Amino acid sequence: MSVFTGKEKLKLGFGLMRLPKNEDGTIDVEQVKKMTDLFLEAGGTYFDTAFAYPGSEEAIRQALVERYPRDSYTLATKLIIQPGSSITKEEAMQETETSLKRSGAGYFDYYLVHAIQRGNYQKYEDYGIWEYVKELKEKGLIKHYGFSFHADPDLLEELLEKHPDAEFVQLQINYADWENPGVASKRNWEICKAHGKPVVVMEPVKGGILADPIDTVKEIFDKENNGMSYASWALRFVASKDNLLAVLSGMSSLEQMQDNLSFMKDFKPLDEHEEEVIRDAQRALDADKSIPCTACRYCTKGCPMNIPIPDIFNVQNRKKGSPEFRTKREYTIVTNGKGKASDCIQCGQCEAACPQHLPIIELLEECRGLE
Repeated sequence: MSVFTGKEKLKLGFGLMRLPKNEDGTIDVEQVKKMTDLFLEAGGTYFDTAFAYPGSEEAIRQALVERYPRDSYTLATKLIIQPGSSITKEEAMQETETSLKRSGAGYFDYYLVHAIQRGNYQKYEDYGIWEYVKELKEKGLIKHYGFSFHADPDLLEELLEKHPDAEFVQLQINYADWENPGVASKRNWEICKAHGKPVVVMEPVKGGILADPIDTVKEIFDKENNGMSYASWALRFVASKDNLLAVLSGMSSLEQMQDNLSFMKDFKPLDEHEEEVIRDAQRALDADKSIPCTACRYCTKGCPMNIPIPDIFNVQNRKKGSPEFRTKREYTIVTNGKGKASDCIQCGQCEAACPQHLPIIELLEECRGLE
């Protein structure tokens, strides 16, 4: 397995977690088809889905697998055991067969042990999942296996020493988290490089936060007057690093695909001045106190009180950003028929599942003021 050099392949990967939706909430497959066509035409090959992304594997079957030769692209998917989940060993292993059926791909080029954290890594060990993925490779059902990681550098070192056969690692890397001790983007990237493991980058725009950043960050980029999108700064920051297999962008519209390709098709790394602009943006983010939630919704899947945590955090952030924001009305809408911040029983399930390691219980306590 070779690392992208930026010459023979597009560094950009098509992340399939946040696909466009129809009004009824289903995935807009027709738009995904157009996005897929543009991506492949530009030289893109890497598509990234997961068992845990609702409707994603089925959508990419229709948009990609049923429309293009199997050797014209690479497809990644993932097996997940959520922290605190009661899933059995057999149910976890069944995910592979389900993913193959949903996608119709026949095999996966890249298969990941998904979302490893302190709260679930031992269960992957206890269930023999590492040995299981090796067996999948021997059977030809996967070509390469690795893992996606949301934890501290010490655990990353431990896993790479314990499982040296893992061929790549998927990490959250973006300019907001580069020096963030909770995410440890830079240190984890350095560890992978030292172990000779190429990195797939996830969340380069931090769940969309860096595509529409806070006003102080926008002002910094706007001063450059170069006509580039805010997302371009985030993606180019990451893509300028070495030892990368792919930089995933979770594009959710045709317009986002077009924008991403406009600067990634003929990629140019950040120059010295642009690196300093990013450092200014990092300092502005450090001074901001918004809740850095990426709305991945891992926290909500096991919440016993059915609290829409990311939606509540979004209302709290928007309240801060706009004095005219109709806080009470929006809070009532997002919690209608669901739990409120005050319903939290502090079980901790959400914090164990959060890839951003947010103090969710404490933050929900602060959000009670919205009620």
